Amino acid sequence: MENMKPDLLVDAKGLACPMPIVRTKKAMNELQPGKVMEVQATDKGSTADIQAWAKSTGHQYLGTVEEGNVLKHYLRKASEKAGEEKKHPHVVSNEELEAKLKESKNIVVLDVREAAEFAFNHIPGAKSIPLGELEERLHELNPEIEVYVVCRTGTRSDLAAQKLAEKGFNRVLNVVPGMSEWSGETANAND
Repeated sequence: MENMKPDLLVDAKGLACPMPIVRTKKAMNELQPGKVMEVQATDKGSTADIQAWAKSTGHQYLGTVEEGNVLKHYLRKASEKAGEEKKHPHVVSNEELEAKLKESKNIVVLDVREAAEFAFNHIPGAKSIPLGELEERLHELNPEIEVYVVCRTGTRSDLAAQKLAEKGFNRVLNVVPGMSEWSGETANAND
């Protein structure tokens, strides 16, 4: 992929989730079907985010090349009929999750942000499985228990909730807007 000539270059360096995806979505709308886009990002979580986004929209994820601290993601735009982004249908607000936690029901809060994000600020008792590791770590979750999926803004958690639903988890809820606006109790790695 080092000698791939993209039709469009998207600069998302220095941006955190969800901005690499936001820029990718916007740029994809300008691209003709079959054309290739290169998204340059420095957010380590962008690899899993872009792969999952491409899958959910029908665009083709071609791969990622790492050059220094820059990740170069390559995507091919699907036909005009593809590209409708799917969203997980079951969504709850931060406040609804906070109320559910106070009821202390038998639930799991699954945090799909990167490990560093989780370490500095997370919901007490939350389970950390970064989006990029979810597929290989599904065995750590019980499909019979209600799972509330959280990330920074609701983008990664939406993709994770879709993946869980595809794998037979029937009680999955995406928490929006997520940790960026969480006002409930938090913990960090030092607690």
